[in-house]
Amino acid sequence: MNTVQERAPRLHKDPPAAQPPSVARRLLVVGVPIGVAAVIAVLLLSRLMGSQLAVLFVVVAIALVFDYTNGFHDAANAIATSVSTRALTPRAALILAAVMNLLGALLGTEVAKTVSEVITPPTGLHGLAVVGAGLLGAITWNLVTWYFGLPSSSSHALIGGAVGAGLASASAVNWDKVVSKVAVPMVVSPVVGFLAAYLVMVAILWIFRHAHPGKVTRRFRIAQSLSAASMALGHGLQDAQKTMGIIVLALVTTGHHSAGKGVPLWVILLCAGALSAGTYAGGWRIMRTLGRKVIELDPPKGFAAEITASAVLYSTAFIWQAPISTTHTITSAIMGVGATKRLSAVRWGVAGNIVVAWVLTIPMAGLVAAITYTVIHFFGA
Repeated sequence: MNTVQERAPRLHKDPPAAQPPSVARRLLVVGVPIGVAAVIAVLLLSRLMGSQLAVLFVVVAIALVFDYTNGFHDAANAIATSVSTRALTPRAALILAAVMNLLGALLGTEVAKTVSEVITPPTGLHGLAVVGAGLLGAITWNLVTWYFGLPSSSSHALIGGAVGAGLASASAVNWDKVVSKVAVPMVVSPVVGFLAAYLVMVAILWIFRHAHPGKVTRRFRIAQSLSAASMALGHGLQDAQKTMGIIVLALVTTGHHSAGKGVPLWVILLCAGALSAGTYAGGWRIMRTLGRKVIELDPPKGFAAEITASAVLYSTAFIWQAPISTTHTITSAIMGVGATKRLSAVRWGVAGNIVVAWVLTIPMAGLVAAITYTVIHFFGA
């Protein structure tokens, strides 16, 4: 095993003082035009379509657009490690991820319930403006971080957008739920992912310490197909439910659904399909960051990272009903397996840029959502 690790070629040198002069400044430069365009689009649609039902249709469509961007933004979560270790071809990995995301989205709705309770917007058109603004904040941040190849959290972008629009509209924000179901898991899940992946990789190294490196690599390359499928299933379980929760919130706001009655089947199917389609569209920019720039992966490392991240995703969805970030979980797991070789094997400069995106996600998505709501409300839409 050690021989295989030491032979791994250095495909990329540590990036030189990457992304000068400031990641945050560059994100703003790209984000502002996207946000303005989104605001104009919603204003025109809301003016043209007038009725509450028509605007509800627009908000649901925007939610599905977010789900689609979530799919191509987070496709790398499930397949980057498998593609970078050549366990799967890119096309096979995308098909696998799309199918498993679709199945995962059908496994539960508890996370959707949590997301739908983060804010309590006003009823009618005013409430739809709040929900739509929150979605646009999340979509804008997804596109910005995708452009720069930064694996930020679509989950936290959605929560940040909802909270930002809620604050701007003076809606009730359920801070207890935001803290217990979002903020705490946001900190804990990456730590658990890092430590658990480190321990799993240490166990693999110890169990196979006398095995032939070539045979071990071949076997784990096969095993990675299963771990990638497990990771994609967990991604579908977590991420599709978040969009379901937002659509349910819009339906409750307009009186088309009763709070606490679960998620309608048509919402589940639409969200599952949009996430799966987005996943198949791929996310090659972010895949390069996760698969090559953080550490050099081999099949045993990829398997350890994926199986650990999957366990964290299932536990938080079924036990705690917490909408955690699949991006945070798999990225921290990748860093955890890399640290078993030596701490310097992790490219901490790239990891630092990822952490910057993590920290900025909720406030920036919230800021865009608040501005969007303010503009829409100013024009009376």
